[in-house]
Amino acid sequence: MDRGSVLTLEAKAREALKHGDIPAAAAVARSMISADEAQPAGYFLLGIAAAEAGQIAKAVPLLEAAVERGPEAEHLAQLAKLLILLRRDGEAAEAAQRAMALAPRDARTFDTIGCIFTRLGDHEGAVPPFQSAVATEPDNIDYRYNLAAAAGFTGRVGEALAHYEAIISADPGNARAHYALAIASRQTLESNHVPRLKAALSGAVKPGDALRIRYALAKELEDIGDGESFLHLSTANDEHKRSLRYDFAQDQAIFDAIENLFSEQLHSLRPAPGCSVEAPIFVVGMPRTGTTLVDRILSSHPDVGSAGELQAMPLAVKRLAATSSRNVIDRETITASGDIDPVKIGDAYLAQAGHHRHEGAARFTDKLPANFLYIGHIARALPHAKIVCLRRNPMDTVWSNYKNLFASQSAYYAYSYDLLDTARYYARFDRLMAMWDKLFPGLVLQLSYEQLVTDQEGQTRLLLEHCGLNWHDACLTFHENSAAVATPSAAQVRRPINADAVGKWRTHEAALQPARAFFEEHGIRVE
Repeated sequence: MDRGSVLTLEAKAREALKHGDIPAAAAVARSMISADEAQPAGYFLLGIAAAEAGQIAKAVPLLEAAVERGPEAEHLAQLAKLLILLRRDGEAAEAAQRAMALAPRDARTFDTIGCIFTRLGDHEGAVPPFQSAVATEPDNIDYRYNLAAAAGFTGRVGEALAHYEAIISADPGNARAHYALAIASRQTLESNHVPRLKAALSGAVKPGDALRIRYALAKELEDIGDGESFLHLSTANDEHKRSLRYDFAQDQAIFDAIENLFSEQLHSLRPAPGCSVEAPIFVVGMPRTGTTLVDRILSSHPDVGSAGELQAMPLAVKRLAATSSRNVIDRETITASGDIDPVKIGDAYLAQAGHHRHEGAARFTDKLPANFLYIGHIARALPHAKIVCLRRNPMDTVWSNYKNLFASQSAYYAYSYDLLDTARYYARFDRLMAMWDKLFPGLVLQLSYEQLVTDQEGQTRLLLEHCGLNWHDACLTFHENSAAVATPSAAQVRRPINADAVGKWRTHEAALQPARAFFEEHGIRVE
């Protein structure tokens, strides 16, 4: 087949993909392969058609076949994107790096590479490809948003704000940009976006847009001391809970399964020699309770690097449990995990986590808050690992969870859109931590957020001692750490330690009374 015919067929297949006609695109791609099996384009397009049809496992070998026939940046970038979806992080990283080295020419490929680096936690590495994507297509709002987010994660706050403003200028209703601007810094009476946000809310059509804009409004109104804040927050949360169809029974079943497996069946579990590796430091707890702060303190130590919020432990347990459900964690998976050799869990965890570790650091932090659910698995699979659990006033914990917009479809945080669900979740968290202390005495350092912000040096020394780290002054000046931060706490941890967030729940004490009554009824102390 001559070059002109190949290009014509390729354009035809791409046009079919653009319009969602997957069968037509696949048919053209097959004809290209039949005409010349040595050319990569047919395999690439057939792989993309399979991916668009949701057949990721089928698409990967086709893209690999395209790459084998002559690597192209676009082909490698799309292969990396699929490998990330399959949690094959190491292979994805290699493919993305090879794609970048081939000097892509199109904005989509640059943006895809940037997204891969972001998923791998390499936020600094993501900035150049995102910059190239925006330079190539400056009017593409999605590319500019990705660059803005990466700039914010890496401390380039001024650049991030400028990009978000540019997005809103082009698209006044852009909910993601409105929300990002609201949480990027503390608003004041003299400088805020409240009128603009109210205008955007009145024009919001998609439920997801209204959700983000209401959260942005709630945050800015709280910053300036306006009581209307809670109205927007409760409206957003009520609607989002209904859309998720969440029932606390879902999480209750998980807690019950964990307690049953470890408190009642620990004696019958497989022997637990575990792995001898000492590198991991798990920072766990309810979200928005200081986990990012502690991660920042630890990763300011020269012997420690932050690997971010890894899914490595949940994925290790899920894969080895081999349950059929789509959920990473559920009752069936927890129950089945009792039959897994703990050494296999440890090895699987370390293999997955290794792709996110920074070179040169002997130790690394894994800051996934929900790993408190896996402390029993960690204790058996990685007995030399260190675990730190953040504890915060129950009411501040409820408030900070309720007012934060987590990844909107994440099952981990579905409880957080209802005050009583959040209080119930805290109660089960508290009960589970008590069980871990009983089963594995001394394994977990339960660190008080309030004590940390009032006695920074004393609590930091306690933290480092528990983790087997020598004292280092840099741990007190964590706010000078230039490493990327990709959590809602990014702005806070770039400032010196302070007690601004202590007791914040009292601002909305009347509205939070149901949660307080629940705690009092269940014997949970509220100060």
